[in-house]
Amino acid sequence: MYENILRHPGPTPIPKKVQLAMNRDIFSHRSNEFVELYRETTELVKAVFGTKQDILLLPSGGTAALEAAAVNTVNAGDDVVVITVGAFGDYFVSICEKYGFNVHKLAKQWGQACTAEELRTFLQPLQHIKAVFITYNETSTGILNPIAALAQVVREESDALVIVDGVSCIGGAPAEMDAWGIDILVTGSQKAMMLPPGLSLVSVSDRAWKVIEDNTMPSYYLNLLSYRDWAHKGMTPNTPTITLIYGLREVCKLIEEEGGFAHTVARHDLMKNMVRSAMTALHMELLTTDEFASPTITAIMAPKGIALDAFLHHLKQHYHLDFAGGLGPLQGEIFRFGHMGYCFPSDILQAVSLMEAALQDFAYDFEPGAGVSAAHKVFLAAQANTITSP
Repeated sequence: MYENILRHPGPTPIPKKVQLAMNRDIFSHRSNEFVELYRETTELVKAVFGTKQDILLLPSGGTAALEAAAVNTVNAGDDVVVITVGAFGDYFVSICEKYGFNVHKLAKQWGQACTAEELRTFLQPLQHIKAVFITYNETSTGILNPIAALAQVVREESDALVIVDGVSCIGGAPAEMDAWGIDILVTGSQKAMMLPPGLSLVSVSDRAWKVIEDNTMPSYYLNLLSYRDWAHKGMTPNTPTITLIYGLREVCKLIEEEGGFAHTVARHDLMKNMVRSAMTALHMELLTTDEFASPTITAIMAPKGIALDAFLHHLKQHYHLDFAGGLGPLQGEIFRFGHMGYCFPSDILQAVSLMEAALQDFAYDFEPGAGVSAAHKVFLAAQANTITSP
């Protein structure tokens, strides 16, 4: 029985070292051993977030962390802005509407990013905005919003909190929470963080803590003040995912072994460029422009003349290569090539070569080897640049 080559936007492959770390003996989450594990791990993760703030660990999927960010900062009837450029921006809209927030929705066509100028124009006529919710990396379209520029506009045009969904890119994209003025940044375990699902990570600015302390919206399991209080003890208020925290510590060590987080970010950017060059060489259209392309996932239009469902099924059944299809209005129109976390240039070359084999099975008109060659050229250019750099 063959294993699938998982090139999804999440869950993603897990390194063997991380799997082994998660197989360690379990212990009480109220023990000194856990306190040591918690404090060491959360300290290591700060570099990935670009923050000096505490990292809070919630035993949940990323959606719960998004909900926690909303319910702890905003009361029913408060005005908020939600920037949505795809399915997961719409998640933020749904969460905010569920709690009775007055939502001002800045929606872009799927496949487009939100620019700083567009956000500024949208914010200027609005008053008393409590928070602006932004998706950093839109998984459904492969868009990376210019989060630093957007956060700056929010600060210039309002007193609103900047709350960012980084679920599908933190660990693979640049993140400077403190320098960029992000108030709450959240991510999940199962994407660029190279872990199974079930753990979410949240960091909160001093400014946001003051808002949270004055907030009257009730919450229990997702109460961030409770997580902050217990974090000072080196624990969590509820039963934590001890095995995943073991794994998270190992992930941070792997990032250090790679040369630090800047090297991890550079690897993701290289893989993005390899994929995009390969698809262009195969005459396959990309949904997004180079300017706002995600370093963790690429959205690719269906190959012309081929039924996408049949192509993806064939890839998985015959070549064990597993891509994700499109969501919402893009279902049947695109497929999504994940290149995040435990993924390397060699994995890109493997996936592109298998794609080429499947395209030949469908009598697709292209030059065999063109995609692999294009990706390889990008890789070699990056290697040469690394060698010649001081």
